[in-house]
Amino acid sequence: MPKAVWLLVIGMMINVTGTSFLWPVNTIYMHDHLGRSLTVAGIVLMLNSGAGVIGNLIGGTLFDKFGGYKTVIIGLSITTASLITLVFFHSFLPYAILLTIIGFGSGVTFPAMFAMAGTVWKEGGRKAFNAIYVAQNVGVAVGAAIGGLAASISFEWSFIGNTLLVIVFLLLVIFGYRGMGTALHAVSPESVLTQNKRIKNKSVFKALLVLCTGYLLAWICYVQWTSSIASHTQEIGIDLKQYSLLWTVNGAVIVLGQPFLNVVLKKWIHSSKAQIMIGYSIFIVSFIVVSTAHAFSGFLIAMLILTIGEMFVWPGIPSIANELAPDGRAGFYQGVVNSTATAGRMIGPVFGGFIVDQFGMNTLFGIIFGFFILSMLVTQAFDRLIPSIKVKEKPLDI
Repeated sequence: MPKAVWLLVIGMMINVTGTSFLWPVNTIYMHDHLGRSLTVAGIVLMLNSGAGVIGNLIGGTLFDKFGGYKTVIIGLSITTASLITLVFFHSFLPYAILLTIIGFGSGVTFPAMFAMAGTVWKEGGRKAFNAIYVAQNVGVAVGAAIGGLAASISFEWSFIGNTLLVIVFLLLVIFGYRGMGTALHAVSPESVLTQNKRIKNKSVFKALLVLCTGYLLAWICYVQWTSSIASHTQEIGIDLKQYSLLWTVNGAVIVLGQPFLNVVLKKWIHSSKAQIMIGYSIFIVSFIVVSTAHAFSGFLIAMLILTIGEMFVWPGIPSIANELAPDGRAGFYQGVVNSTATAGRMIGPVFGGFIVDQFGMNTLFGIIFGFFILSMLVTQAFDRLIPSIKVKEKPLDI
């Protein structure tokens, strides 16, 4: 990989490691420590993710106008200032407000990172996105393990750890990404008006939106692991260290499983759509297992299956978006994809919290199965809008 991609990989890993100190325990902190209902905790996480949706779209637009360096600096500055404040003020109201601002800052940063990966290593294709995806999951594995230990001592250590690592990431960006931002801006010269002329029928963009519809539903289901299921594990006697270990296993399997996955994709799966459909099917199996789990071993098995599913699905959507994007609009297309995932993280906690509070976990699991079936149906229709598009002919290079 080029040096620029390695810098992006290292930066993403540091950033996500810091974030993983906090995000797996947000619901637990608000529900168990601050005494708020799952519905209220879900609303706070919805505000966090809603701000992230706005940040994603703004970040993608800023990337297209000003390049990656300036965009990431803006997003990280907002996030860092909020996290420093959170260290000192984390009663419920400041927590809710600051978590919302953090969501916006992170939203600005992430599409710029993905767009940079796609533009500094165009010949790498999907490999650039997979490198960023793996880096994220190394961060999840390390951050969740250390963060769970820190939170079991005191939640304040979770706030401090997140803050310190984001500051390290900001310093890496300041001293390592400057030239990268200039280069990126130079290769993305098209204006919005030029793009509109090129895709007058909008069929490619509509196809992306169809794909993202299934992606949204899948994220609404997936995020239950960090909200309703997280609280459920505490209620049945699984402690915080064990719950955090599940996310360590998630990240470790993603990193260590890459060689095996490469073999599977090259030998047996021959289209990107098929890979995504298989991933959604594996997600269903995971939730069947977790719906019947009553001990840590059951949740561990469900997490292992869930992880295999996401290895098929999550890297695929941004890489397809990069192939679909016209010159000069890579940031915007990545913003759409990231905002879709963020919208799922926004809707998921409050939706799941409400269903559990009113009807119980079994009803939530039934709805989740229905959502995954809908995801598969809309994904099946994706390439009918653009039957000649090349991405349906090529397997994801994971």
